[in-house]
Amino acid sequence: MAMTNAFDIDARDPTPLYAQLERAIRFAIATGRLGIGDQLPTVRQLAVNLRINANTVAKVYAELERAGVVETRRGVGTFVREPDSKTLTSRRRTAAQEQRLRVLSERFLAEANMLGFSPAEVVEHLRRRVREGE
Repeated sequence: MAMTNAFDIDARDPTPLYAQLERAIRFAIATGRLGIGDQLPTVRQLAVNLRINANTVAKVYAELERAGVVETRRGVGTFVREPDSKTLTSRRRTAAQEQRLRVLSERFLAEANMLGFSPAEVVEHLRRRVREGE
């Protein structure tokens, strides 16, 4: 499945492999590279292609299923799930969510600045990443 090559995993990154994979799958869904109903590679297939342990992939799939992001159909595969209606209708963000996003973005911009990137360059980079996912 072509989707296996779309997940960015870097063994040299200090972030645990399962966290990198979960983030990569969520990013593919958020940017539209994976749509509702799309099938993810099998655990074994993805583990072989990414050269990581199958238990790591299974752990990520299980976590994504608990979070309601994917669903596993026995004997068929794992698929991107449609968000439940509660999620769709609760698009209004809480003050706590907005605060967490503000903190996250400030931390991200500060780290990017330490790497020598201006806020405008960061925004352009993010736009490119989103377009690549479309």
